[in-house]
Amino acid sequence: MQSEIKKQLYTLADLKYQKFSQKLNPDGKNILGIRLPDLRKLAKQIAKSEWESYLRTAMDDHFEEILLQGLVIGYISIPIEKHLQLIKNFIHKIDNWATCDTFCGTIKIRAEDRAIVWNFLQPFFRDSRPFFLRFAIVMLFKFINKGYIDIIFTIISQIRHDNRYVKLAIAWLVGECCVYFPEKTIEFLKSKFLDPRTQNIAIRKIMESFRIPFTEKILAKQYKY
Repeated sequence: MQSEIKKQLYTLADLKYQKFSQKLNPDGKNILGIRLPDLRKLAKQIAKSEWESYLRTAMDDHFEEILLQGLVIGYISIPIEKHLQLIKNFIHKIDNWATCDTFCGTIKIRAEDRAIVWNFLQPFFRDSRPFFLRFAIVMLFKFINKGYIDIIFTIISQIRHDNRYVKLAIAWLVGECCVYFPEKTIEFLKSKFLDPRTQNIAIRKIMESFRIPFTEKILAKQYKY
């Protein structure tokens, strides 16, 4: 099965897209150049068939091979406890923002599993490894709602990490929170819990957003360092 999948990946590789992908994701290793829709299509096929056999024998030779594993894990429908174990195992393979964010975006959380996933994420907010931490931060996007917004701000106000991908994830998250909870987000920015660089990037994200009214943008901008 693994050799057949590798052949499919080589067939899907595009040299022009490879160059684009390498520029977009300089930390990605051995990029073949496969467009994400094609990779998702293959992942969905595997998720509906012998996905356990695939994950046991999957190779890590290329960026897309690792990402494909993450997509398969995201698409399979299994009990939450088993799903979280597969997620935890996969996080060790994340070494770039694209794998992290695409993986997180593919994971679906059922309403009845929300509290379990929330508890699962908590140790990662104290992890010093950049992509373990970025994974947890990006997963917070799935919790931007009335019940979690305050604790989200509490969590990110306590994170101190010099890695740029961690800072960018926090800034991106704050910008998204401002779309749905502008008053709470601006109050958070006013408190200046974030380091100057992250705070300024967050405000830039807000200023660039087409989903945030101009009045909120002006309020947020005054808290720039």
